[in-house]
Amino acid sequence: MASQSAERVRKRRDALRRAGLRPVQILVPDTSDAAFVAECHRQALALRNDSHQAEILDWIERAADRSGWE
Repeated sequence: MASQSAERVRKRRDALRRAGLRPVQILVPDTSDAAFVAECHRQALALRNDSHQAEILDWIERAADRSGWE
């Protein structure tokens, strides 16, 4: 016999499927992991003196559509 929580999850997923949705699971890096933090730091340092970095960031700022986010 399924536990009560497993039954609730099944019913919820069935309802989502009937609504035309498909549940998915997405795994992302653990941002609190020391190795992840170290890699972010390494990449940031690598870009710190990059000659194209300021140009790229300026382009992103101009191209960004933030309407509705403020």
